[in-house]
Amino acid sequence: MIDPRIRMRHLRCFLETARGGSLSAAAASLHVSQPAASKTIRELEDILNVTLFARSSRRLTLTPAGKTFQQHVGAAFIDLGRAEDLVRERPVRRTRLIVGALPTASTDLVPRAALSLHDTAPECMLRVTTGPNWLLLSQLREGTLDMVVGRMAGAQVMEGLSFRPLASEPIIAVVRPDHPLAGKPPDATALAAFPLMLPPPGAVIAPLVSAYLHSIGLTRPEPAYESVSLSFGRRVVLLSDTVWFISEGVVRDELSRGLLTKMAIEDNLLSGPVGVSMRMNSTVTAEQKLFLEALVHAAESLSHQQADLRQADHQ
Repeated sequence: MIDPRIRMRHLRCFLETARGGSLSAAAASLHVSQPAASKTIRELEDILNVTLFARSSRRLTLTPAGKTFQQHVGAAFIDLGRAEDLVRERPVRRTRLIVGALPTASTDLVPRAALSLHDTAPECMLRVTTGPNWLLLSQLREGTLDMVVGRMAGAQVMEGLSFRPLASEPIIAVVRPDHPLAGKPPDATALAAFPLMLPPPGAVIAPLVSAYLHSIGLTRPEPAYESVSLSFGRRVVLLSDTVWFISEGVVRDELSRGLLTKMAIEDNLLSGPVGVSMRMNSTVTAEQKLFLEALVHAAESLSHQQADLRQADHQ
């Protein structure tokens, strides 16, 4: 039951304060004085009997209760606007979702989720942008992106961001089907005899690959190429003896069609979570919720497919 003392002005002031991080920003957006905005927030906290903002610094930050309240109030405002449009027979408002996708997610996981989102929310235009992990997470933190889908970055890079895992994905070594090392377990001597393509230093998977190569005795690898690009990597591997270390999701379609094949690596060092990164204090919109659900279903579907393929390989 909604407390009858809560008014729209309380909710609007709360959302604007959370978005701008200050009472002055909220006051400017709502065209009221700062004391009026401060009084409105105090009234709302008194009604709810909780503290919504931490005031220990110049910038107001949401408390755990404030984050919960923001998430649900923000979604409610979006739904209310849609309901108003429908009953007044207004044209359905076009919405937009901007997603950053790392290579491991952009070739299969995100496209599947994109198609699902279009089926459930055709009024939502989805923009997908790709790039290195550090750039996408920087854009996410700045508000240019709504979410980033891919491998989890290091703790220092994830400050202010949350991560929801979807699946665990291995890094693999791929070669052309008639390569001398196709299907064989790699060792330092064998790998040293062929050109290597490794992830560049800024890639999320670079430290994992480096640790793995060190564990098998290849302590100072000298790669011929550094790339996580599907178009570049696939072509180089098909035209040469290059061994490419890459996330399985990037080349999943090439493996299923037999264009590329894996070396026999069985090592937990090369597995890691793939999921969704978002800003901690951002309001989760209805479109973001739908896309998150689509990503979960797509990840589950891909997991079942991979399990079936592994079972077929062992038969």
